[in-house]
Amino acid sequence: MAKKQDRANRNLEKVIALCSEMLELADLGDNYRVDDGCGVVFGSLRDSAYKLRKLAKDELIKHEQKRRSGN
Repeated sequence: MAKKQDRANRNLEKVIALCSEMLELADLGDNYRVDDGCGVVFGSLRDSAYKLRKLAKDELIKHEQKRRSGN
């Protein structure tokens, strides 16, 4: 079970890293956008990155709590 949880945690950490890239791209996109439609795309990208990052971090916390409790 520990191997499976370790793998799950690594995957969640990759999600968090991807979210950082998404946030960088959203900033770049906003800096160089040519119209409001681009703003909607990059704003949506930013919102999604924040939501996904929070979900992934919350899961990592749950996994740690589960590990500490011995489940």
